[in-house]
Amino acid sequence: MQFKKISPKVSVSPQIAVKDIAAIKAAGYRAIICNRPDGEGADQPSFEEIEAAAKAEGIEARYVPVESGMVTDQDVAAFGQALAEVQRPVLAFCRTGTRSATLWSLHEAKKRPVPEILAMTKAAGYDMTGVARRVANGGKTPTDAGDAHYGVVIVGAGAGGISVAASLKSRKPDLEIAIIDPAEIHYYQPGWTMVGGGIFEAQDTAKTMGSLIPKGVKWIKAAVAAFEPQNNAVILDGCRVVKYDRLVVCPGLKLDWGKVEGLEETLGRNGVTSNYRYDLAPYTWQLVQKMQAGRAIFTQPPMPIKCAGAPQKAMYLSGDAWFRRNALKSIDIQFMNAGGVLFGVKDYVPALMDYVNKYDATLNFFHNLISVDGPAKKATFAVAKPDTDPTEVTVEFDMMHVCPPQTAPDFIRVSPLADPAGWVDVDQATLRHKSFDNIWSLGDVMNAPNAKTAAAARKQAPTVAENIVADIAGRSAVAQYDGYGSCPLTVERGKIVLAEFGYGGVLKPSFPAALIDGTKPSRTAWFLKEKMLPPIYWQAMLRGREWMAKPEKLEARAE
Repeated sequence: MQFKKISPKVSVSPQIAVKDIAAIKAAGYRAIICNRPDGEGADQPSFEEIEAAAKAEGIEARYVPVESGMVTDQDVAAFGQALAEVQRPVLAFCRTGTRSATLWSLHEAKKRPVPEILAMTKAAGYDMTGVARRVANGGKTPTDAGDAHYGVVIVGAGAGGISVAASLKSRKPDLEIAIIDPAEIHYYQPGWTMVGGGIFEAQDTAKTMGSLIPKGVKWIKAAVAAFEPQNNAVILDGCRVVKYDRLVVCPGLKLDWGKVEGLEETLGRNGVTSNYRYDLAPYTWQLVQKMQAGRAIFTQPPMPIKCAGAPQKAMYLSGDAWFRRNALKSIDIQFMNAGGVLFGVKDYVPALMDYVNKYDATLNFFHNLISVDGPAKKATFAVAKPDTDPTEVTVEFDMMHVCPPQTAPDFIRVSPLADPAGWVDVDQATLRHKSFDNIWSLGDVMNAPNAKTAAAARKQAPTVAENIVADIAGRSAVAQYDGYGSCPLTVERGKIVLAEFGYGGVLKPSFPAALIDGTKPSRTAWFLKEKMLPPIYWQAMLRGREWMAKPEKLEARAE
């Protein structure tokens, strides 16, 4: 655990865990201030968990959450108030410590010379030069000049970001590329369904970010605060500025756990779990193994969500485990779906319905989870069926698998890049921004009407890379994305319905029907999911080897 002392009374650190609290007490800290909002990362404990552990050790804990990279004057005031009210020394933390250092710097700027602040934060390992510029500029970060400049800047080092960087490097090895992402760990998120089903181990879905960034690509380990596309500038945590010739935006989406009342407080306890979080997927399997009787609820929020089949995948794998144990007759499976259909592409529904019937699951459409009482094991849903008055229903449960509501990240939604719904506004074929010609987007954050899956990013990355290289050469776009997405629906252990489709629900099978008929459960598709797709992800997709993902030539458009 790294405690970085800025002043005799204030230290900052990256994200802490519950197990770190004893060391924090031993180091003499009397209080903790959390500057990281709950639900920001897939491997992040909630503030409530941290607070409970701190109180057990006699340490005061305060929650002053600040959106990544977006330190406002109000945030600084709240941080200052917390500092004034708690006993010292204090340990403040966020994802990397930068937000906490920024808050302290701006708070101290009212009474301490800026050069002194810079020296103190530099000694702790944080560069607050951008904060100094913000102070000197009346509270606004200037973007006419930058701290660094690159030919291509990529925001986000998830599946889309690393893949497009690798695809660009394979086409233009001399291109100066930077990836901006604060995360230390990169996750193979499609594997979490398998973790929740007892097939994969959670640690096998994670690798260090540094081991995956393509050779020759600069990794800027920071969060993005804002975009100023008119100045070709990205503002980072700590008010630093990175300039670009071309920008690729792919930070993924935000899992909005806080939108469901009571959910954050009970996640990981009281039988409430989710395969959408790295640390909770193993808990799903624990609950499934332990359950002998009772009611199991599986929820799905309104679209769009990443991997729309994941909520029901959890239901099928759980149902299969109970079926094999001969416990299914004592378990009531309820699927609560905010939408009106089981799956958006009708060709796959008959096969899925066979498994709904096999597991005797009840389908409840137009049911949207709005609150959870974990200790009482009750969940409340808003029910909005067509042509009927909206109502609410409260259901008791013994186990509940939750798929959280999902939105674009906050720094995207408030940016000039966003459409009215908050997603990055792109041409659905070329993936180029509709308003800014030197910006592209891919992955879950953009607004093309495709399924938000890793398989979609696998196809999108070469398209974006090809079009950027064409743009550098002074040519128009040459490649198009056809909306391809894949959802391997794990209907039982050993069989998968391999849904592959493009824009408009058009089927886009990758294999001959004689090998894999995607509309029927298949052992071959299971082998693909379990044995082939993880190494393809790590060793091909993230390394620019475009296996079955070569860019499709752009069709001429009618004027």
